[in-house]
Amino acid sequence: MEEAIDAASSNTEILSISDPASLASVLTDGVKQTIFDSRVQVTYEPGFVAVQPPAMPDIPPEQLAEMIKATVKVEVLDGEVGYLKIQHIIGEEMAQKVGPILLEYIWDKVHSTSAMILDLRSAVTGELSGIPYIVSYFTDSEPLIHIDSVYDRTSDVTIELWSMPTLLGKRYGTSKPLIILTSKNTLGIAEDVAYCLKNLKRATIVGENTAGGSIKISKIKVGDTDFYVTVPVAKSVNPITGKSWEVNGVAPDVKVAAEDALDAALAVIKLRVEIPGLVQSAA
Repeated sequence: MEEAIDAASSNTEILSISDPASLASVLTDGVKQTIFDSRVQVTYEPGFVAVQPPAMPDIPPEQLAEMIKATVKVEVLDGEVGYLKIQHIIGEEMAQKVGPILLEYIWDKVHSTSAMILDLRSAVTGELSGIPYIVSYFTDSEPLIHIDSVYDRTSDVTIELWSMPTLLGKRYGTSKPLIILTSKNTLGIAEDVAYCLKNLKRATIVGENTAGGSIKISKIKVGDTDFYVTVPVAKSVNPITGKSWEVNGVAPDVKVAAEDALDAALAVIKLRVEIPGLVQSAA
């Protein structure tokens, strides 16, 4: 990157670009051609004000639960297949506050089903501390599993994420089929969940290659200007693969268009149910 910056500093052609937005676009294209990372962008945003993450709202747990339920769809499909669609993955603090209510209205409806479809096709936001919660519901309590390692460049600290020995409610277990639906829009924390469960051999991914986002992004102001650089400031490294889902995304085991993923998942579950009988008949 240093060599590319030195080479670019001698290029005076961009000085003739008078429109700031056009200049930002040209700079973004130059960055992408240099480091091949689509997450890094240069933007022109006069009047931009950084939004701080909101603190936990001081409202009754019941009202918080209603807000969360608005981002979750739960039902039991034909054949006793649980279906859980999530748009936002809540973190540890929120889970502890509203967990019992969510168990009653969401999890208790599907945890006794014969198979589970976890729909992350529209999941674009989430909290890092929510990853162990979701993964742990689909793994055993013992032994504890090293799920992920996240290096934060800002603090120069690596955080290890492990499965949880105790949870609210019952675990789904490891013997029943788990299908995760993905799309090209599946982003960030949801990608991490899918990648972890896939490489633990616990879930089958059905749908499209995910977005290849980042576990954490920051927007940095360029000097005393209205230009900003958006850049990843943390990295996820899976302990099983030694690699990350970032940039390249999570590849599906069964590749189909996002709109066809649910039907494909149901077909996969049906086939798995029929295989023992087919093997016995063949024998």
